[in-house]
Amino acid sequence: MLFRNLILSFFALLVGLSSTAQEQKTSTESSLTPKFGIKGGVNFTNLYVDNVKDENVKLGFNAGIFAKLPITKGLSIQPEVLYTSKGSKLTYDNLLFGTGEFRFNLNYVEVPVLVVINLAKNFNLQVGGYAAYLTNANIKKLNDENQSSDIADFNEDDFNRIDYGLVGGFGLDIENFTIGARYNYGLKEVGKDGQAAGQVLGNSKNSAISLFVGIAF
Repeated sequence: MLFRNLILSFFALLVGLSSTAQEQKTSTESSLTPKFGIKGGVNFTNLYVDNVKDENVKLGFNAGIFAKLPITKGLSIQPEVLYTSKGSKLTYDNLLFGTGEFRFNLNYVEVPVLVVINLAKNFNLQVGGYAAYLTNANIKKLNDENQSSDIADFNEDDFNRIDYGLVGGFGLDIENFTIGARYNYGLKEVGKDGQAAGQVLGNSKNSAISLFVGIAF
């Protein structure tokens, strides 16, 4: 499966790297310096129970600001504030609805806090957690003619406003530019108990692979 294979490949890469932390400075810096920047990218998101099915992955986005605060050589704390879209999609093909898909769109303000460890001069490991607040949500039905309509019975009140989970990934820094990838593993059920979303989604949680680029100042 896509998610599992990416995670296994990521950890296999880490095993092959040196565990000695290395200092990360740009060519114009003489000492460790706090940095602040902007970043953005794409999300490949899903809702999982026990297993994540690749065919339900939905494309989303992430954008926001970050700070990289050095603690010591090779070690930094990186808090961020992001606006990020998550969710999933479900394909249908039946006599009642015809063919098409349902898209669960969940938009959050998300605050990850990560420990950044430089494993090589330009390569770092990022681990930590996140908390998020659901700003809006909807479910859209997209038919085989690409016509979209909202499912009126669902909105943000049907979902838990607070989400939280674990984050792991890596980054590549080139001077003040950064690129990288992360996996977000949600620990909170998305659907609210007693509401329609809770009945439909059960104990499903957020899952996301994020690719990003950023620039620090």
